[in-house]
Amino acid sequence: MRQLIAGNWKMNLDTVACRTLAQAVKAMAANSRGELAVFPPSCYLPTVAECLRGSAVSWGAQNVHFEAKGAFTGEISASMLADLTCGYTIVGHSERRQLFGETDDQVNRKALALLAAGIQPIICVGETLQQREAGQTQDIVRSQMTGSLAKFTAEQLSQTVIAYEPVWAIGTGKTATPDQAQAVHADLRKWLEIRYNQTLASTVRILYGGSVKADNANDLLSQPDINGALVGGASLQASAFAAIAEAAKG
Repeated sequence: MRQLIAGNWKMNLDTVACRTLAQAVKAMAANSRGELAVFPPSCYLPTVAECLRGSAVSWGAQNVHFEAKGAFTGEISASMLADLTCGYTIVGHSERRQLFGETDDQVNRKALALLAAGIQPIICVGETLQQREAGQTQDIVRSQMTGSLAKFTAEQLSQTVIAYEPVWAIGTGKTATPDQAQAVHADLRKWLEIRYNQTLASTVRILYGGSVKADNANDLLSQPDINGALVGGASLQASAFAAIAEAAKG
């Protein structure tokens, strides 16, 4: 399975910096056995799309609203993102869940809206440090999977990417060990097998996100059930993102 290396730029950069970084990612695609995708702030999507169009690099948004249109000030719809030719969009990122109170039901509705617009959702799940220390990791991530993938058909799941991102490892410098990450990924794949079937479960890409860096990428990406990385801070540095991209498995 070809791994996906996704760079979440979050609320960073400006027009010039986005253009420069997008061009650098475009250049590094030739040295990666994996697929590359970048997620700039929505206001810079046209700039990034212009730089990457015709290349092997995909682009997408960091969030979306589940309604098709209406009086939702500051929001952006799936059809608008499709108009910007986004290939993917992130939903349910831990920062959206923690800081903005995003629920599994909202994540589910956003993901379904994206699929209807022909965009692949990257659905994020993950536990807090308190939940991990209480031994609740499996219960939490399975519950998030159940809610976020409610009413998903097998066909819809086949067009979806899952990202496990432990909240305690995002922006903290802490990273789940390869064994810790693999254990959760294997359990998520087992959940998919039980809910759907083994064949489909084996083809869904499950990314790891949580302080992925150049020095730990190879060990993480070598785990059998880790199919790529959702990269935060390191994706803002071309050299660091290139090293992660080079660690990807084809």
